[in-house]
Amino acid sequence: MKQQERQERSKQSIFCAAMQEFGENDYDKVTMESICTKHHISKGMMYHYYSNKDDLFLLCVEETFRTLYTCVEQALRDSETQEYVDRIQQFFVIRECFFNQHPWQKRIFENALLHTPEHLEQTIYDLHRPIKKMNQRFIDSIVDHIPLRPGVEKQKATKYLESMEYLLPAVMKSQAYKTQADLHILLKFAQDMLDMMLFGIVQHTDAV
Repeated sequence: MKQQERQERSKQSIFCAAMQEFGENDYDKVTMESICTKHHISKGMMYHYYSNKDDLFLLCVEETFRTLYTCVEQALRDSETQEYVDRIQQFFVIRECFFNQHPWQKRIFENALLHTPEHLEQTIYDLHRPIKKMNQRFIDSIVDHIPLRPGVEKQKATKYLESMEYLLPAVMKSQAYKTQADLHILLKFAQDMLDMMLFGIVQHTDAV
């Protein structure tokens, strides 16, 4: 095996170990030493390739954002011929499916965006920017084709859908504890929630 191949294999082994540690623990609980100890990596090799745990954490965040972006982008492309309601459902549900299949990435995503280390805020913001832009493009395109209720302006509809992007995952997280995270039940729950969020729960009647 050539030296370059050995180096790439060593770096990949360290990266995989970091993905597991950051995927199973909060950022503050992970150290370079804990990664080395748990995964039988020599400190010499670790520090030869990576200076500190922030380097590793940001690599894990970048990989998580990249794979999530690819997954969502492909799903949105596949749903282009569907009705707008189905496309909105796909947009919100696909991420839950992704995180259900990739629990390490879910923990890393939450640590990066919900419990952001203060000194890494700007870097993580920059890494997340492509996802934010993709989400914005999708929401803008959907609002352009939605038959909005009288009195609801495009700007208000856009802000509402943007708020759902954060509200629905929180609601589904609470539901996951009740269903033992059964994917089929969670997806049906998400579809029901989206239906009510989009169309309401109160029947409109003429004022007496």
